[in-house]
Amino acid sequence: MKVIIVGASHGGHEAAFELLDRYSDIDVTVYEQSDFISFMSCGMQLFLEEQTTKRDDVRNFTPMDLEMRGGKVQMNSKVTKIDPSVHQITVKNLITEAISTDSYDRLILSTGVTPALIPIKGVDLKNIYLMRGRDWAIKLNEKLHDKTVKNVVIVGAGYIGIEASEIFAKAGKQVTVVDKISHPLGNYLDEPLSNEVKNELIKNGVSLYLGHGVSEFRGDSGVTQVITDDGQHFAADLCIIAAGVRPNTDWLAGTVDLDSRGWIATDPFLRTSQPDIFAIGDAILPAYASVGKQAPIALASTARREARYVAENIYQMSQPERPFSGVNGTSALRVFGLKLANTGLNDYSAKNLSIKTESSLYVGSLLPSFVKLDNPRVMIKLTYNPINHVILGGQILSQANVVEIVNTIALAIKGKMTLSDLAEADFFFQPSFDKQWSILNLAAQHALGEYMTIA
Repeated sequence: MKVIIVGASHGGHEAAFELLDRYSDIDVTVYEQSDFISFMSCGMQLFLEEQTTKRDDVRNFTPMDLEMRGGKVQMNSKVTKIDPSVHQITVKNLITEAISTDSYDRLILSTGVTPALIPIKGVDLKNIYLMRGRDWAIKLNEKLHDKTVKNVVIVGAGYIGIEASEIFAKAGKQVTVVDKISHPLGNYLDEPLSNEVKNELIKNGVSLYLGHGVSEFRGDSGVTQVITDDGQHFAADLCIIAAGVRPNTDWLAGTVDLDSRGWIATDPFLRTSQPDIFAIGDAILPAYASVGKQAPIALASTARREARYVAENIYQMSQPERPFSGVNGTSALRVFGLKLANTGLNDYSAKNLSIKTESSLYVGSLLPSFVKLDNPRVMIKLTYNPINHVILGGQILSQANVVEIVNTIALAIKGKMTLSDLAEADFFFQPSFDKQWSILNLAAQHALGEYMTIA
């Protein structure tokens, strides 16, 4: 079988390695339009804070890694067209501009997303940057150490924007974050937890101007001012746009079905509208495992799970035995001294998907009160079905590094556990690490309104 993979990032990389490790009678070629295989954008904060080994180590794999397994990588090679009727792709070499074709038995689209630019006046000025990919990482690193860059305005208070704010604030820049949403990380954390993030940012010198969008960038050649929709002016030597992403699928229009926003339409088996063409990664809408409804969940972990599923079923000539099981969208972030994580549904995603939920916020200490060790405060919010109490989501935030607790909640969601299951789950007790009822037991008991004799 000959398999072509379009895109070498998380999904494409995982699919290629899974196929080559699983099967001996397979021919795998990865086409990638960039000149670098394959920068890990989720490691950009560590890269910019000089917490990585070497600049070019922030990657998933090298071409040699794949070639040693028998695969092939074509860099600087942009797939411009697919002809499903003859199972053929057209490729443009971005160095020589030569056009070639290649054939496939199965095709895997892992085209990913591109950062969304704001279509306003001045967006083409110099010193307006994005924060995705190796090229932008190198440019941002130069500005980070540029003493003439004093004022940095970040458009977007999501994960990427908040990461950028911390990086540049630590470098001594005056940082302002502007966004239409009313709370930082408002799409990921519910308000009580996002308020903690807000306070942490302000405490560390980051200015927030939320509830308003950007209407214009001003400057002669390079940006010098950012103007908001209510007329506020912010000085800017550098502006970073982190205002969401859009699927990199314009070239696929008319070839495979896309939705109104350009996401690739897939069935429950990650098949596109065309035979023998699968799609994985950030350009599709996977289903939330808890409720079965599709949503954009752009995470490396999501792409890898999809790739593993496709590799497992790629030889199936008919429908696979099981559909893709969906994902929880589990993610985590450090914001100065805070560590936070979320999984499954929150208020924002539940509203967007028209899912009725209830939730409960528990705040407590991690260790027994008699322990002299640092006893951090922990916030846990559980989201659940109001009728049967099946757990649908969870969020956690603390100064302590307890984010891995969210993985237990993710497993509970996958297993369709209820609050009662979690309330009595058999976790260990050792007072150097936890209480006799673990903090996750207590969060579930609190959601049930139970009286807790041992806190």
